[in-house]
Amino acid sequence: MDGVIIGDEAQGGADWKVGVDIGGTFIDFCALEANSGRVASLKVLTTPEDPGAELMTGLTLLGEREGFDPTHMTRFVHGTTVGINTIIQRKGAPLALFTNAGFEDVIELARLRMPDMYSLFCARPDPLI
Repeated sequence: MDGVIIGDEAQGGADWKVGVDIGGTFIDFCALEANSGRVASLKVLTTPEDPGAELMTGLTLLGEREGFDPTHMTRFVHGTTVGINTIIQRKGAPLALFTNAGFEDVIELARLRMPDMYSLFCARPDPLI
């Protein structure tokens, strides 16, 4: 797939929208042909030794099975599971967070990750970034 056309130039009449979510073991695909309401899904093993290959393989397989050209879709969305897992497991490259002045403590506040939100003395988890 050399070139991907997204938008008005997509194949005549069909309105394929494709979503993918790459996890640690599988990449999940979901495709919707909006005009007919037809939904298709596919699960493909990830290839950590060749990142991105499973995406192209899955799009090709899904297109062949459902009869559409995956280089012509009207929308493509990508989930964030693998990225979030990398941050949570602290296995990725060093990260930085840039904030506006006065918001430097936003990570330490951890409003959504407080073990006991009413205790002033609870041990908070280390910031992810």
